[in-house]
Amino acid sequence: MLRIALFLGTNLAIMVLLGLLGSIFGLNRSGSLTGLLLMSAVIGMTGSFISLFLSKWMAKRSTGAQVISQPRNEAEVWLLDTVRRQAEQAGIGMPEVAVYEAPEMNAFATGWNRNNALVAVSTGLMRSMNRRELEAVLGHEMSHVANGDMITLTLIQGVLNTFVVFISNILASIVSSALRRNDDDGPGVIDSIVHTVVYMALQIALGMLASIIVMWFSRRREFRADAGGAHLAGRDSMVSALRRLAGDPNDHVLPDEVKAFGISGGKLSGLRALFMTHPPIADRIAALEQSPR
Repeated sequence: MLRIALFLGTNLAIMVLLGLLGSIFGLNRSGSLTGLLLMSAVIGMTGSFISLFLSKWMAKRSTGAQVISQPRNEAEVWLLDTVRRQAEQAGIGMPEVAVYEAPEMNAFATGWNRNNALVAVSTGLMRSMNRRELEAVLGHEMSHVANGDMITLTLIQGVLNTFVVFISNILASIVSSALRRNDDDGPGVIDSIVHTVVYMALQIALGMLASIIVMWFSRRREFRADAGGAHLAGRDSMVSALRRLAGDPNDHVLPDEVKAFGISGGKLSGLRALFMTHPPIADRIAALEQSPR
C-alpha cells in the first residue's frame, strides 16, 4: 500500500505547485481551448512522471529501507536468491532488494521501469511469515513490477491530471469573469486573485475525485498481482500469506508514494474505502480460491 500513497501525494503536490506557478504568471489562461488543453497536459503529465522517477528515492527515504548490498545473514541470502529466481521467471531485471524496520507485515515494490525496480519487505513480515508465505508475497510484488503497474498508474494519473487542470481553469475563468467589475481596464489584480483562488480550490477538489478513479484501478491490479504471486509461489502459499495478513493486528500504514504497491492495504470502511488502494483481503482470497489451478 505504501508505494501509491507516496506516489499520489508527490504527484498532487507537484501538480498544485505547477498549477499555482502557472496561475501566478498567467500561463493558465491560454487564448484557445487547444492551447489550454496542451498546457494542462504538460502540467498533468509532468507531475505524474516526476513522481514516478522519484518513487524509489521517496520510498527509501520515507521507510528507511536499507538495500541489501552484502547479505548479513542467511535470511537475507534467501531473500536475494528468491527475488533473483522470480525475476528470471518473470523475465525482468534483478531489482534492488531492501528491508525496512516496521512491526506490521508488509512489503512493496516500486521503480520507474521493469528493469530498475525496488522490492522491500518489513522486518515484521520476515519475523511473522514462513518461507512459503514470504515467497508468495515476493511473487506478488514481483508481479507488480513485471506487469508494469507503476507506469500504468502513472499514465492514468497523468491523463486525469490533465483534465483536472483543464476543467479547473475553465471553471475558474467563468467564476472570475462573472465577478469581474465592468470597467475599461479589463482584468486586473482582483480578477487574477479570484481566478487563482478558485483554480487552486477546484484543482484540489477535482484531484481528490481523480484519486478515487486511480484507487479503483489500483484495486483491480491487486487481483492480478495476487494471481502472479500464486503463479510464482503456488496458490496455496499465496492464500496462506493473505490469511496471515488478515490476522495482523498492526496498522498497515505505508507512505503515500508506495501505498498502492504494498501487499496489504489497511482496513477502512464507508466512503473512505473509495480511497483504498487494495480490495478487502477476503475478496482477494475468494478470487484466488475460485481461479483454476
